[in-house]
Amino acid sequence: MFLDFFGLREQPFGVTPDPRYLYLGPAHREALASLYYGIEANRGFLSLIARPGMGKTTLLFHLLAKFDHTARTAFLFQTQCSSREFMRFLLAEIGIESESQDFVKMHEQFNRCLVQEARAGKRFIVVIDEAQNLDASVLETVRLLSDFETPQAKLLQIILVGQPGLADKLATPALVQLRQRITSVSGLSPLTREETCRFMDHRLQVAGHKGARLFSPEAQELIAQVSEGIPRQINNYCFHALSLACAMRKKIVDAAMVREVTHDLDIHRFVSEVGSSAHRHAGLNGNGNGNGNGNGIGDPFHPVEELPGVVGEYVSSAPVADNAAK
Repeated sequence: MFLDFFGLREQPFGVTPDPRYLYLGPAHREALASLYYGIEANRGFLSLIARPGMGKTTLLFHLLAKFDHTARTAFLFQTQCSSREFMRFLLAEIGIESESQDFVKMHEQFNRCLVQEARAGKRFIVVIDEAQNLDASVLETVRLLSDFETPQAKLLQIILVGQPGLADKLATPALVQLRQRITSVSGLSPLTREETCRFMDHRLQVAGHKGARLFSPEAQELIAQVSEGIPRQINNYCFHALSLACAMRKKIVDAAMVREVTHDLDIHRFVSEVGSSAHRHAGLNGNGNGNGNGNGIGDPFHPVEELPGVVGEYVSSAPVADNAAK
């Protein structure tokens, strides 16, 4: 490990969604504000849609921490399931072991829990990650959960989170009732070159770095370019660049090291001739954005447009683009 070599307390470019490392550029800050105010206003259904690797889960963990003492929360990842399985996962997430397989009885159990939390003065927040994987029938089950309410307020706040394929599903006529209930749709856009540099610096600071810069300006510029501003890819390039610098006993990562790492991580070096031909064909005959997969998600080297966020202001303890770097 390079931690001792660079004077770091912990891994600055890890793969877990640690909220301490959240960097709020303008798009992330706006999305966080929209979700926060949506929950505060008891708006019911909210949505966050962005391409893979944009930091959706990290942002949501940070958001839920804001409601630690005022809400009961459930975070669901298992989205390739039936409606019955979905309800079982939901009950298990909130600590209720359902002995019954009966769908109606599971609904009743969940409703009792909602009422109990409401009487205690707490909100109930359910986050459904990777929601683009949910079948239309399960999304209809999710919609029906929003019927749990009193004349004065919604008993349940639901955040649907997913990749652009979720927007494709929600736009279908079959899900018009669910779509009409979604009161806020937020998106995340890639970091700019300047934001990428701040993102890197912030993560190093959180990890305990002090002193001279570990990345040359040219190295940071190149990482911003090859990562296309996607946080997960920035972390990956930075991790491998620091590992290479440590192996070479160099205290500063330069552009040559980043170029070597970029070459080493290029999966296209190993694509077969058949796979390469299919990839080119999909790019030419796909859904009009060059990625050819029909769900609005490109590979790491072919970005697509993001949904715009909803305007909002939110003062957070996490660093923002104006005063911190990550």
